[in-house]
Amino acid sequence: MVTREISGVTRIARGYTPAERWVVHFSDGASAFAKVGASPLTAGFLRDEARVYRQLSADFMPQLLGFEDDPERPLLLLEDLSAARWPPPWEPGDLERLSATLERVAASQPMPDQLPALTDDFPRSGYGWLDVAHAPEPFLALGLCSKQWLVRALPRLLEAQAAAVLEGDALVHGDLRSDNLCLFPERVVLVDWNGARRGNIRFNLAFLAPSVRLEGGPPPEELAGEDPPFAALVSGYFAGRAGLPVIPDAPKVRWIQLRQLRIALPWAVRALGLDTLDLPWARTAIAGLDAERARGSIDEVTWRAQVDEVESDASASI
Repeated sequence: MVTREISGVTRIARGYTPAERWVVHFSDGASAFAKVGASPLTAGFLRDEARVYRQLSADFMPQLLGFEDDPERPLLLLEDLSAARWPPPWEPGDLERLSATLERVAASQPMPDQLPALTDDFPRSGYGWLDVAHAPEPFLALGLCSKQWLVRALPRLLEAQAAAVLEGDALVHGDLRSDNLCLFPERVVLVDWNGARRGNIRFNLAFLAPSVRLEGGPPPEELAGEDPPFAALVSGYFAGRAGLPVIPDAPKVRWIQLRQLRIALPWAVRALGLDTLDLPWARTAIAGLDAERARGSIDEVTWRAQVDEVESDASASI
């Protein structure tokens, strides 16, 4: 077994969970990326991710260097991808390269053992818009539409969502966002494989599309197609979650789910020909931020950043 002397470590501040992320520097000039499960939730994620890396090795994945399954703080050691380019911004040709890579991912063989199916995560008996239908208050509290709009739109949204085909034999990343991929001149690399699933390849681009739009990319239709069933599925996923209480182990998740919902719901409206959303959510959100600033709840810098974010989301949702 080769051992190396560590010459230093650099903490990486990214991601939506409290998992610790480090770049480890060795005295011989080599480096590695280390991820530590810092909570029961993230420890489970790391074990799932390590299981995929142990069974599948490809140039679209970081190289597995080691895994220590500590009962409380498992450690995953991977190829250091610091030299790659991490979007945004998205440059010409990036999305085409990513789409080609996803075709290769889908065809991967052998498929990792015991890989859950997408249908395990999206049971026909209840998810997304069905959750909203059963308990609409958290969704309505987001201020994106009125109760009357929701009552009119729900039958179409439920019908379209149910028509989304999730079954398939493709390897699906399951959590594709820009922070989970990077680009080298010769390859595109996807990271965070704990959500890997077996199913329909269309799932990847459909769930990526809202976040790409948030980052200055094209409307969802240009990346994932008009696709009413998947537009309903994606918007329903975020609609059923964005208004729920904050996840203690992942406090930023509801925030990013809301931002993606602001894009995915108008996509579904366009794809299904629904009535235009009928509440001025951006104006209301900015008025709330103005009130927080006046009370001293947020400082000027935070207020400006959050107002810019709302205005950007509103522009991207068109």
